[in-house]
Amino acid sequence: MKFYDCATAPSPRRVRIFIAEKGLDIPVEQVDLGTGAQMSAAFRAKNPRCTVPVLELDDGSCLGESVAICDYLEALFPEPALFGRTPKEHALTLMWTHWVEDLGFAAVAEVFRNSAKGFKGRALPGPENLEQIPALVERGRQRIDFFYRFLDQALADRAYLIGEVYTFADISALVVVEFAQRVKLAMPESCTTLAEWYRRVAARPATRV
Repeated sequence: MKFYDCATAPSPRRVRIFIAEKGLDIPVEQVDLGTGAQMSAAFRAKNPRCTVPVLELDDGSCLGESVAICDYLEALFPEPALFGRTPKEHALTLMWTHWVEDLGFAAVAEVFRNSAKGFKGRALPGPENLEQIPALVERGRQRIDFFYRFLDQALADRAYLIGEVYTFADISALVVVEFAQRVKLAMPESCTTLAEWYRRVAARPATRV
């Protein structure tokens, strides 16, 4: 297998943390998004969406989404379990991962890609060139504020997003919080439960990748 990564992008970071939590040793190739390497014909052949991460399998086929990659690796290397230990925990992990992507990742990306000068004409990832919509920046800020408060409330009676076990959903939420901080979308001071959860998950050795 080979993992196509970009050290500065948030989505591949989820997979890097997952791989580190599993203790796996998978060869890595960096894709320079700044120079548009993801748009090359060679990379398009691996992922026509022109995005990272990508996991190239031993038979040459490729997986191009973080959840799909990590779910595949979970099936191959089930310990430690990061998609839950039971069918219910697995379903909860998928549910929370979707909520984190929908409420968190999408909101931060809305702010970042519609405000950063480097994304002028590239407001969405992928092969299409789309113009920024400045009006979406304020909506994104409101959405991330809701995301923070939503997680803070959810974590009031549990250690992790699905309960008492750390999962890929927590990895995803951690990366969203990091991504938000990069674009100066700070966590509200009132979200003390979320802040404590963040301190615990960010202290895990696997997050240092």
